[in-house]
Amino acid sequence: MEQRDSRPYNRLSDHLQSRFGCKVYKLALDGGMTCPNRDGTLGTGGCIFCAGDGSGAFAQSGTTVTEQIERAKARVAGKIKNGRYIAYFQSFTNTYAPVSYLEPLFRAAIEHPDVAVLSIATRPDCLPEDVLDLLDRLNQEKPVWVELGLQTIHPETARYMHRGYELPVYERAVSDLKARNLEAITHVILGLPGETREQMLETVRYAGQRTDGIKLQLLHVLKGTDLALDYEAGKFRTLELEEYCDLILDCLRILPPDVVIHRLTGDGAKKDLIAPLWSADKKRVLNTLNRKMKDAHLRQGEWA
Repeated sequence: MEQRDSRPYNRLSDHLQSRFGCKVYKLALDGGMTCPNRDGTLGTGGCIFCAGDGSGAFAQSGTTVTEQIERAKARVAGKIKNGRYIAYFQSFTNTYAPVSYLEPLFRAAIEHPDVAVLSIATRPDCLPEDVLDLLDRLNQEKPVWVELGLQTIHPETARYMHRGYELPVYERAVSDLKARNLEAITHVILGLPGETREQMLETVRYAGQRTDGIKLQLLHVLKGTDLALDYEAGKFRTLELEEYCDLILDCLRILPPDVVIHRLTGDGAKKDLIAPLWSADKKRVLNTLNRKMKDAHLRQGEWA
């Protein structure tokens, strides 16, 4: 029997190596923005799972973009030699500002000689025409990725987590991005309270039909969030390691082979993590995933 790759999916690292011919490493940056779900436009507390850093626990902050890039490069200098970088604006909603603010910010990143890709995390309801036009212009110089926080397609869950927009808003955002040849990456959270396994897979299947890349994120319960209050009150449980890894395998089976897998789990800041504590051991998580993929492949041969 022919031996095949034990990780039979379209990994981001492989995609980047093929596309740019070198190692490409992500640098998390802070654009100094907030979110309509925090400044009172839609709400003040953010999504129920979102910590005070706006999901930017590992982002640089407090300096110019160029300084942030250099500091972030220094932090990963031991991991990358002769490679290039993704300038990733991670914290909060990174298109939630006027074009006059966004353009110099993004241009400073995209014009850095070591940056290969500009990646921008945002909300689907924060992509007005003038911002899309700006991203289109920048995309003529270097690839621009737009990361959209979908998390779930199920309305009841979206209301519970205070997402603040309906599903057609996401669909319109993806359509607008594709019309401008901008790459869309979709964030999905697995393990949201009240969702069944099939509901989670429905979200993954739906996103996989529309997006260029996907981030599969384990639900983390972090200190200082509304989600932590519900967890401590015993209103839901988090996924176990084996359960999560089996779910990931099912996600990979249903995703189209051309969708780039940007993430299979995710890291939360250990100092803020309440649950699941097993997720803090990244090596254990990845080893378990790889073992299960290898076993499933040898047994079923579902991945070509």
